Order: sequence, then structure tokens, then C-alpha cells
Amino acid sequence: MRPKKQERSLSDDLFRHRLDNILDCRHALYRLAGLIEWDSFDRAFGRLYRERGRPGTPTRLMVGLSYLKHAFDLSDEEVVERWIENPYWQWFCGFEYFQHALPIDPSSMTRWRQRIGADGMEGLLVETVRAGLESGAVKPSSLERVNVDTTVQPKAIAHPTDARLYLRALNTLVRQAKRHGIKLRQSHTRLAKRASRRAGRYAHARQMKRMRREIKRLKTYLGRVHRDVSRKVDGQPELEHAFARLLPLVERLLNQQRHDKNKLYALHAPEVVCIAKGKAHKKYEFGCKVAVATTNREGFVVASKAFPGNPYDGHTLAQTNEQVVRVSGVEPTRYYADKGYRGHDYDKPERVFISGRRRGLTPTMKRELRRRSAIEPMIGHMKTDGRLGRNYLLGHAGDAVNALLCAAGHNLRLILNHLKALFALILALLSAAENRNTLRHPPIYSQT
Repeated sequence: MRPKKQERSLSDDLFRHRLDNILDCRHALYRLAGLIEWDSFDRAFGRLYRERGRPGTPTRLMVGLSYLKHAFDLSDEEVVERWIENPYWQWFCGFEYFQHALPIDPSSMTRWRQRIGADGMEGLLVETVRAGLESGAVKPSSLERVNVDTTVQPKAIAHPTDARLYLRALNTLVRQAKRHGIKLRQSHTRLAKRASRRAGRYAHARQMKRMRREIKRLKTYLGRVHRDVSRKVDGQPELEHAFARLLPLVERLLNQQRHDKNKLYALHAPEVVCIAKGKAHKKYEFGCKVAVATTNREGFVVASKAFPGNPYDGHTLAQTNEQVVRVSGVEPTRYYADKGYRGHDYDKPERVFISGRRRGLTPTMKRELRRRSAIEPMIGHMKTDGRLGRNYLLGHAGDAVNALLCAAGHNLRLILNHLKALFALILALLSAAENRNTLRHPPIYSQT
């Protein structure tokens, strides 16, 4: 059933104080709550609920918790726990009185993200852009000058090695077989664990021939268990359904070679790809590619799109432009990109300016092109201050949702910083005016 809208009570509680009577209305988060149009989320997400049944959790609460989580780099459990302690967070999420109990179970945020999906999460990013325009953190003219770049959103997986993958696949197969009552000829779990330990020791000692021998032994153990399970599952519909996902993954792992493409790097995240971005300190990263677009002047994110696989950077520009238009409502007249976007797929090449270009540029274009690299620290802040540095959400849908929420959290941090700086400026002007008034009319002290 659709969530009930949080309505303001007309009468006060006799034994409790309202939050708006206690909180400082000049606080940045308090003012930000008034800039966001919360009713738009009720209208957009209401169609995703059934007409009958138990009422859902209030939409403003779920949206507010998602904003706070990615603005302050917290997990689902941490944001719910800190929500109880912070009255400003409770006001931001639409509560009138201070709450002393958990608003939801943290697992509810996972189910809510799955219900809303990437298309719905794009609406959260749209609202941050609208709030930024209303607060003055970003100017309307800035939406026409956009920097674009790609980065890697690493997945929450261990560094993939052959020994680790073979051992994990073998243990998973044996555990699944035991769960469904399949009796194996031999599990090889004890021998596989010893072989994996030896492979690690030989690798540390740079004894590569011995290491490869142990890895080959691990692969042999895995192949035996895989063939044994496949024979005993064949012809039994219930068991075939239970092993429908696991057996193809193990077969893919056994067949892949060193220089193959689309290799398997994690059983629980088969969508992970290996991406090389030319970094000296990190040669390879394992996750998905994300295209980010920010305003040239303020660094406000207007697009953050995850791409499955490892597409060429230039072949992501057309889809990035589509998201920029949906989020900001404006099609940029100038895109500033690095040399990785040469040969892009955008149908208006006269609007794309590649770094290093010298001809046909006005002084304004040259100045804006020099600011193309300003997108790099913005991506760095999204990784360190947000949650773009390690994605814990599942599947391709989790990649897209996390990228959008990280962008929304980054925009909220920029708006909060702008509101703080604006309030500090107002205080400084008032203080300066008071000092000038004091110099013109010094106070008269009576002598006793």
C-alpha cells in the first residue's frame, strides 16, 4: 500500500516540545530541508506501491535517510543509529517531535532501493540540482558548460587471484550440495585449503613454478567436484533449479584463460570487470565504469551513469548527454573532456572541446577548457567523502543506484557548504555595519 504522507499537526503536544521551537533555524541542514520539494517524491514513487495492504514507510523518511547516508558517507546501519541522536536529521526527514526509537530496520533501505530502482533514484539527483539552483549554489548559466570524465566504481570484492577463486568456488559447491542432500564422492575441501595455503606461501617466496603447480592442483579438485555435482543434478528439476546459477559460473571459471575477455572475478558479483585507467599506484581496478558530468564553474554533478562492461570513454558521451538533459532540463552548449573522448559518439561534435585544443577558441572557451581538470577533485571527493570508492550494492542495478546516490550526496554537501558560507558572510556584513555605526556614534558613558 502507498506510504502515508507525514502531515503537520495543528495542535502542540502538552508534554513534548516541537523540534522547530528547539532547533536553530539558521542551521544549514534546517534550511536545506525547506529547499527540497518533498511532495514530488510522493507523486513519483506512489505508482510503485500496491493499492491495498499495509501502508509503506513514509517516502520522505526513506529519501531523507538516503540523502544523509551518501552526504555523510555512512552505511545503512550507521545512518539509522545516528538518526536517533541528531534532531536536525529527524527534522530533515519530516518529524515534528524528537524520536527515541529506530525509525526503520536498516534492511528496509535495501528493499526500498530495489523497489525504486535506478530510474527513481535519478529523481533524487534531479531534486538536488533544483535545490542548488534555488539556494544559489549553482547558477542557471552554469548548466550550459559541463565537464565530463569517466572513473571506476570499485566493487566490494577481494582482490581476485586464481587460488582464491578456485577455493571459494569449491567450498560454495560443497556447501550447496550438502544443503540439498547430495552425497559427493569426495569433497576435497581439506586438500584444497592446504593447496591454497601453499600457493600463497610459494608466491610470497617468488617460487612461481611451485605456485603454479598448487594452483593447477586446486583447479583439478574444483573440476572433480563440479563434474560430480553436474552428474547427480542432471535430470532432477528441483536440483537443476537450485544449481542453475552456480554451475554455469563454475564452468565459466574453469574454462577461462589468462588473456580472455569478460573473465569471472567474483562468484557473488559476476558483473565485475577489470579496468585499467593508467594509474601508477593502482594498475587495475575491479568494478564498473561510471561517467560523471559536472558544471564547469561550481563542480555540481548533473549526471552520474554506470556502464556495464568496459566501454570506450568516448562511446559513453551520448548516453551521458541524455542523462544531463533529464537531470538539469538543459542541453549543454559546451562539453569539456580529456583526450580519452576522441572519436566520441555525440551527434553534435562542434559542442565537444577536447583538452589540448588550440584553434578556434575564444578567451572564454580557453578559460573554461583550463577548468576541465576541476572534475578530477570532484570525483575524488565523491570517492573519499561519499561512497563511490567502494560499492556494496548488488548487481548492475546496484551499480547504477550507487552512482546516482553518490552524485546526489555530493550535491548536498556543496549546498550545505554554500549555505554555511552565505550565513557567515551575512554575519560578517552585520558585524562590519555595527562597527561602522559604533565609530560614527560612540557610546556616551556617564561619570560617577
